Amino acid sequence: MPLLRFDLIEGRTDAEMKALLDAAHRAMLAAFEVPERDRYQIVHEHKPTRMIVEDTGLSIPRTDKVVFLQVTSRPRKRKQKEAFYRLLCEELEKACDIAPSDVVVSIVENDDEDWSFGLGRGQFLTGEL
Repeated sequence: MPLLRFDLIEGRTDAEMKALLDAAHRAMLAAFEVPERDRYQIVHEHKPTRMIVEDTGLSIPRTDKVVFLQVTSRPRKRKQKEAFYRLLCEELEKACDIAPSDVVVSIVENDDEDWSFGLGRGQFLTGEL
């Protein structure tokens, strides 16, 4: 936890996908200070005509490398979120040549009782985590 759900335009190679997911994980580790194996990432690929990502009137250019990332997480401090936005863009640009203008993030917060990592238990509630 956090859970990262990526929406991307189809066409990346397996190596490009690995680089993207690894870059996002590095940003998550640094900004949210989660454990190394706290990694939950799901990728949804779309045909170009099935994904519209505009700019809310900010004149931000988008390309076919656009990454829309929804992060579901326990509540985080504003400082952590801002660090994540910045680090994610830095990591994706360095590792994947994805421009910061092609990175859109939405963070959805929930609470400890909203997570079960398996075995029919809520590990945050039982004290296992």
